[in-house]
Amino acid sequence: MTVCTFLERLDRVLIERTASRVPNRAGRVLSAVEAAAENSKLWWGTAVALAAAGGRRGRVAAGAGLSALALAQFVSNGLCKHLADRPRPPKELIPHERVHDRPDSPSFPSGHTAAAVAFTAAVTATWPAVGALCAIPAATVALERVQSGAHYPSDVAGGAVIGLACAWLTRRTPSLLLRHRFPRVSAGGAAWERLPE
Repeated sequence: MTVCTFLERLDRVLIERTASRVPNRAGRVLSAVEAAAENSKLWWGTAVALAAAGGRRGRVAAGAGLSALALAQFVSNGLCKHLADRPRPPKELIPHERVHDRPDSPSFPSGHTAAAVAFTAAVTATWPAVGALCAIPAATVALERVQSGAHYPSDVAGGAVIGLACAWLTRRTPSLLLRHRFPRVSAGGAAWERLPE
């Protein structure tokens, strides 16, 4: 058995077990959180609340979160889905009716998960306590995408990796640009050896 075949079988087993073992009441809660996150409404609402009530730290966290989210959506939905073109999980694996309410777009990666993880990771870097709170709905969204039959577990894992990478890139880009533009900036970035004339 090849590694790819093993992973495909593991994906199918995990999605089937997840979809069948989550109770209906818990499934409705997962669906409600996912609906709030649809089109990034949950994350935009969180960003607005942070910017309005969190002072400068909240505005920085909101800006970082939305920047990472936008990049993650572009990478996952605009690039990776079209490159991978993976079909959604077979409906016969999912023992409930929610499997019929899913998009027709390619399955890999999970754009919902990429956006949720990107926003959460970027906010966490600026404001860890708020990031920890954001992690709860982000994890809920990731679980719902598997439980509902919209994605394989590997789609969600791929989305999470993309989200983390986009959050890291969003956080690092300003300092990388400064180092490229002003290479004599000190390692800590706080002192200039020589300003350009």
